[in-house]
Amino acid sequence: MSDFLVSARKYRPRTFDRVIGQDAITITLKSAIKQDQLAQSFLFCGPRGVGKTSLARILAKTINCEKMDSDANACDKCVSCKSFNENSSFNVHELDAASNNSVDDIRNLVDQVRFSPQVGMYNIYIIDEVHMLSQSAFNAFLKTLEEPPKHAKFILATTEKHKIIPTILSRCQIFDFKRVNNEDIVRNLKYVAKQENISAELDALHLIAEKSDGALRDSLSLFDRLVSVSESKLMYKDVIDHLNILDYDYYFTITDQLLSNNISALLLSYNEIINNGFDGQNFINGLANHLRDLLLCQDSKTISLLAKNDILEKRYLTQAEETDAKFLVKALKLTNECDIQYKLSNNQRLLVEICLMQISSIGHNTEVKKKHKNFIVSNQFNINDQADAIIKNDTIEKADQNKEAKDINISDKSNDIIIDKGNEVISDKINDAYKKRDQEKAKTISILNILDKDSDQEKLTDSVVALRSDEVAQDLVLEKWKEMIVNFKDTEKSNLAITLGINEPVLIDASNIEITLSNTSQIELVNQEKHNILRFLRDKLNNDLIDLQTKVAALAKDNTPYTNSDKFKQMSKDNKHLEKLRQELGLDSDY
Repeated sequence: MSDFLVSARKYRPRTFDRVIGQDAITITLKSAIKQDQLAQSFLFCGPRGVGKTSLARILAKTINCEKMDSDANACDKCVSCKSFNENSSFNVHELDAASNNSVDDIRNLVDQVRFSPQVGMYNIYIIDEVHMLSQSAFNAFLKTLEEPPKHAKFILATTEKHKIIPTILSRCQIFDFKRVNNEDIVRNLKYVAKQENISAELDALHLIAEKSDGALRDSLSLFDRLVSVSESKLMYKDVIDHLNILDYDYYFTITDQLLSNNISALLLSYNEIINNGFDGQNFINGLANHLRDLLLCQDSKTISLLAKNDILEKRYLTQAEETDAKFLVKALKLTNECDIQYKLSNNQRLLVEICLMQISSIGHNTEVKKKHKNFIVSNQFNINDQADAIIKNDTIEKADQNKEAKDINISDKSNDIIIDKGNEVISDKINDAYKKRDQEKAKTISILNILDKDSDQEKLTDSVVALRSDEVAQDLVLEKWKEMIVNFKDTEKSNLAITLGINEPVLIDASNIEITLSNTSQIELVNQEKHNILRFLRDKLNNDLIDLQTKVAALAKDNTPYTNSDKFKQMSKDNKHLEKLRQELGLDSDY
């Protein structure tokens, strides 16, 4: 049996300079060592596989080195360094808090702290997964951590900082480790491949880096696994096969089919993906990531977030030129909804196919026309029988700003909607929206600008509706109010019906109705159902401007006498001689 050592251990960093992706932390620690200003206790926090334990060991080795150089690097030649490299150092004590988390384990550690080191200056105690310690163990550790002997240093490491009690946090110098970016992981994998004489395609290394999700150790584990079946030649195709990842070509092809509204080709492509053994949810998540990357390419400022190799980045930029941000945002919303509903669906394949057809329909069923100086906005929806795609109108041209005009005609293929421009609310919204759109003329493509314009247009489209404004009278309000109470009783809202029936509503002006209630609890109940109340009244009264106001009835003052003093005062009002008699007899009115 060969003495095979996994790459994560074989290429574990042994100096500060070899720690990847944590430059800020290594610079700080080296500076502290040079200036002899090391804290007594450290807390290393961050996700798995980013170098917390490795950096703790490097720090422990360096501060005990007898011949440390001027750049705070261990010599690897002194007795302390040699014993550390051979895992036989008596100065470095490692404790796994995941399996040694009781108060007795911590007490044993505390008992060892008082002993001075045999070689070197410090005894270093590295406690990994420190968040796993019990509450009693934390409490037993507090005093020692706050005032340890001069020769003791504590390095705590955890992936879950929020589980550590505040009293421990306040006694440590905290360092937050970050995920390693893909470029650094690829650079490290290239170094390992070169050392192992392995030929690796750059695309394959990028794919491993993406799959490792910022964890350097995970990337090395994946690298070992793939190399073991590739005979020292790591190919892109082997990586996608063994990691069950869909090739980028699938997503580029499917996006082209989405843009061209080629539903037949879409269904065939998805069928091929299913036949190759890929899960529908993995596919829809991969498509969402692809669309997200295309969205990043819409703005030169966000291209740096793409994290792809040069060849792949060019492909993304080329396809991004054929798309726009509005399409991508709507498509991302649909893929996200599909991902959420996937586990709940009984027909998961149909769910994904409907999602693809909905995305494909975006932008292919909006028609805009212009007639004279009025808007003609097509609201005809091309509803695919299988996809049930409902797409809002995206484009509205600039309105006629003439305030003397009384009407704006908005029509579709089948009917015309007449909007009374005398309504100041709608008129102001239209004017403000178009002023804002005319002012926003950016010289460069910006995702934010495009999204803001799209949002303004959708809000404007929603606001352009006909308002009903029939005249309302008090008698008609009372009639419809009683009808509403009966309706609410039939819909199991008896408490609301009773509350609304306490007092009759009053029409205080052309569009405001006021109802007087007994207490604030009743007002809260009415406010909770105000939307349903207004919807009923507006439909029945044919007036969209109707609003409802509530108030609490003023309590009548209760003059009933209860105490003896009150009763005497009441009697004295009826007979003035009683007060004189009380004074002569020296009586107290309270008794």
